[in-house]
Amino acid sequence: MRLSVATGPTTAGEALRVAAEHFAFCPDDVRQSRRPQTPAACAERILGAGRWDFWWN
Repeated sequence: MRLSVATGPTTAGEALRVAAEHFAFCPDDVRQSRRPQTPAACAERILGAGRWDFWWN
């Protein structure tokens, strides 16, 4: 699923909280991804991003 967001998180703290919500919503995307799987790495990826991708296995 690709989600377009008007405004992504703009601070590291906001991004970390949103990353935790992403993990709760779609743990497969974090656990089984080829990308880094730490909360901090997920937060960096979504910081200021206007699009978020999710997938379930």
